[in-house]
Amino acid sequence: MTSRKRVFIGTAWPYANGSLHFGHVASLIGGDILARYHRQRGDEVLFVSGSDCHGTPIAVEAIKQGVKPEEIASHYHEEFTHNLIDGLGFSYDLYTKTTTPFHKKTVQDIFLQLHRKELIYSKPQNLPFCPSCNRFLPDRYIEGECPKCGFSPARGDQCDNCGNLLDPIQLVNPVCKICGKTPEWRESEHFFLKLSAFTDRLHEFVASQSESWRLNAAKFTAGLLKEGLIDRAITRDTDWGVEVPLAGYENKRIYVWFEAVCGYFSASKEWAELKGQPDDWKSYWQEECWHYYVHGKDNIPFHTIIWPAILIGYGGLNLPNQIVSSEFLNLEGRQFSKSRKWAAWIPDFLRSFNSESLRYYLIASGPETSDSSFSWKEFQSRNNNELIGTFGNFIHRVLSFIQRDFGGVVPRTSQDTGSSHLLTEVNHAYTQVGKLIEGAKFREALREVFRLAEEGNRDINKTAPWVKIRAGKKEEAGDVLGAYVQVIDNLRVLCSPFLPKTGQSLAKILGSTDFNWNIKEPLSDKKIQQPIPLFNKIEDDVIRAEIERLGK
Repeated sequence: MTSRKRVFIGTAWPYANGSLHFGHVASLIGGDILARYHRQRGDEVLFVSGSDCHGTPIAVEAIKQGVKPEEIASHYHEEFTHNLIDGLGFSYDLYTKTTTPFHKKTVQDIFLQLHRKELIYSKPQNLPFCPSCNRFLPDRYIEGECPKCGFSPARGDQCDNCGNLLDPIQLVNPVCKICGKTPEWRESEHFFLKLSAFTDRLHEFVASQSESWRLNAAKFTAGLLKEGLIDRAITRDTDWGVEVPLAGYENKRIYVWFEAVCGYFSASKEWAELKGQPDDWKSYWQEECWHYYVHGKDNIPFHTIIWPAILIGYGGLNLPNQIVSSEFLNLEGRQFSKSRKWAAWIPDFLRSFNSESLRYYLIASGPETSDSSFSWKEFQSRNNNELIGTFGNFIHRVLSFIQRDFGGVVPRTSQDTGSSHLLTEVNHAYTQVGKLIEGAKFREALREVFRLAEEGNRDINKTAPWVKIRAGKKEEAGDVLGAYVQVIDNLRVLCSPFLPKTGQSLAKILGSTDFNWNIKEPLSDKKIQQPIPLFNKIEDDVIRAEIERLGK
């Protein structure tokens, strides 16, 4: 493990145009694991994100529903806030949105700084115009076939299949997403980010940092740089978004792919202002600080090329250090699809299941380094066999013995108990789990925690304290049970970055509130509460109902 001391963590900003599904959470959960772990280490942490309220998907959805975009964005922002923080336990220091005055001011300041340095310039551009809708079509209002991989429908700004950035004019057989008609091309003046000016500096930046990036990010970014960077338009003909802060461009807006990544900086400033210490953002952006960025692989170029270029151009701000980019999560072997109703939505899940079970599944079986697929049957199996059968079983057995045979008082344990090897494993786990979390190897780190519970189950079967109690050797039974309680108290700490509500439940039962990332001493003579099951068994009929709902 390394000593970070100060850590910034930014997770991608989900579009506020529809409910979150499991795939969104799979790409974001690593940020919460990192934040919780570093706080337990005693590091200063700033963990921010928010809802992307200006994206074209919001405007498209608003047109479909016949309402204003801000109504759509506001509704889903409130839903995201509730589901991510209250429902799934994400520990953001600030979860905000891109419609705040703070964000607008910050984005416009960055725009003007780059414009003054001639890193943003204007020029005419041929853009798709739909005569039927009588409007220019921003990138996500137009769809067609990807010129690079042939996927359809590819968006006008990026292909979801191959991940390559696109311009609408590159699409094969393009159509308007609103009416389905073929657009024509008309000239409109727009501002461009001079990405070509950053080529050498970005090569240098990537070479210095990519060893701490996920492999998909390092490879994809290297490919983009090899292909060559081209200047990219950053304004669009639309009335939904942050206004261009220059006279004569009142009908244009700063486009979302430029604006949204600036949210990491604007959220940091807003956080500092809200806590009454408006300069506190500087310690995370202008002093020594390790920057993590957590997102899905479709967001790689925006975090490894676009955002670093903006930061370099602006000057005086910390660049990304570690890119934690997950792969895609499918559902029962097929891509999530809102239109085909092939999805599993977070609000629905939280009404029926324990949020900790989803956190566990998405870490243990999620798309950390390769595409994966959520399976309701596997979800049931992992919940019943691993959360309950392994982790919960060890804890409940031990604490039930304490409650029944020792009046709820933790018996004293000696350092030379036959189970003392478990405490050596605990000590090792703090180092190993911490190292793996810092390396963004969350699945492996969680596996180490559960390995301790597995070892505890094996050991309690071997020592059989219930046999000792029946044989009148209560003191010997108490010796090993006291050691097991110490293991459980440490499991409480070790599991908390992954399963925070479980950690809090154990803290309440044990009366133990120290979550610092170091080995805990025995709880000898401490009165504990009546143990309750940490997780609920999921029955076959519940899973069958969820599977039957798919596609309906």
